[in-house]
Amino acid sequence: MLAMEAIRRLLALRHRGRAEDLPAVMAHVAPLLDAESAGVLLIDYGQLTLCPLFGGADGEVEPQQVEGTAAGRCFTTAADTHEDGRLWLPLLHGAERLGVLGLGFKELPSPAARRDLEVIAALVAELIASRRFYGDAVEHTRRRLPMQLAAEIIWNQLPPLTCAVDGTVVTAVLEPCYDVGGDSFDYAVNGDLLHVGLFDTVGHGISASALTTLTLNTYRNARRSGLSLIDTCRSIDKWIHAQYPGSFVTALLVELDTTTGRYRRISAGHPAELMLRGGRHLPQLRTPTALPLGLGHMIDRPPGVTEQQLEPGDTIVLYTDGITEARDATGTQFGPERLADFMLTALRAGLTAPEIMRRLVLSIVDYEEGELRDDATAAMLQWRH
Repeated sequence: MLAMEAIRRLLALRHRGRAEDLPAVMAHVAPLLDAESAGVLLIDYGQLTLCPLFGGADGEVEPQQVEGTAAGRCFTTAADTHEDGRLWLPLLHGAERLGVLGLGFKELPSPAARRDLEVIAALVAELIASRRFYGDAVEHTRRRLPMQLAAEIIWNQLPPLTCAVDGTVVTAVLEPCYDVGGDSFDYAVNGDLLHVGLFDTVGHGISASALTTLTLNTYRNARRSGLSLIDTCRSIDKWIHAQYPGSFVTALLVELDTTTGRYRRISAGHPAELMLRGGRHLPQLRTPTALPLGLGHMIDRPPGVTEQQLEPGDTIVLYTDGITEARDATGTQFGPERLADFMLTALRAGLTAPEIMRRLVLSIVDYEEGELRDDATAAMLQWRH
């Protein structure tokens, strides 16, 4: 009954509360959960640090590094962990990892009580997701550095990094976090059909982000208008050519039937995706099958659609050239083979899809010694029907 009272107090935030009110409310409801303290931590944009939600009580909980901490293990595994009398629970909005909830106890709760606490954590995550747009507390919390305007424009248009529906998972990463402009992605699940678009816009900065904005919204408009994959490609191509003549965007436009595993895609001047099955790297699909978006008027033939029948457990990795063309100090490129080896190793280790993507982009940053020469973006699809 006390857990239900805690739920009621949290639900009171639905109509009047801000995200920054959550830490104070959690502090008030902690005794109802037999906890001595409570803290809400959100993951930063770089996915390196779990940071106390802006506005939280001073000293309630300290920032936690993802690597080497119990809170970090909770985040990376999306499973409860505990250490030194503190229980950490993942804050998941659907499949999207927002952060962790930390509760301090004299004596750790029973398994039955933990199930109640998991409900509390789920509610906290829902409140964060629904309240975040009414103020800037969540953004203040997640930013470790000032965000450049081009990055602000792009991040405000991206969907959640991770989505899972009936055994199909799509998750993405975008780096650098604070100064991007050329790369972007989008997805939508409509009935049995998963739509995914990965885009690499020519240029950088505000001009690139403006072109990216047009590309993303034209893609969504075509999709929501019910256009076919070919006509979606034509629509984006037409609008880019009309509004930004001479500019172009490389892209992978994908449709996956989540019931049958039928995979269809157009490669508009873009690197081929990585296809993994049963611990091995499959031959790459034909690429490109169309000119980059914005240049389609230069040839008189429709975009080509490539099809592949997936098998349960297949993994597909879409990426921009910032991943494979990353260079180390000797000038050696990261390359598609190294990418395949990384992915296969991570899959064998049993890591979750979001965690694989997080580690991939950190590996790219490390490979280039912390200074990326180009945006590095990737999206991963897993089909397990």
